[in-house]
Amino acid sequence: MASSRTEIRNSIRRLRFDHGEMTQDELGKRAGVTRHTIMALESGKYFPSLLLAFRIARAFGVGVDQVFEYVEPGQQPASIGIRPELRSPKP
Repeated sequence: MASSRTEIRNSIRRLRFDHGEMTQDELGKRAGVTRHTIMALESGKYFPSLLLAFRIARAFGVGVDQVFEYVEPGQQPASIGIRPELRSPKP
């Protein structure tokens, strides 16, 4: 059954791991927020402002679309970090 809830999914935890196991505290300092904000973002309890989304992406040296993904109700989520035009066509 598809969810009727709009979601913003993120890859913060994976990106922290990929960047030398960066701590939530270190990411928070780089983005100008607290560790608790990073914890809330990772768990999906908090959606970032556009400014914060850009700061987090910049901390990882990637685009916002590689950190966050907007999923409309009933939509299948895409793999974060893979632009739609670069995905393999479905058979």
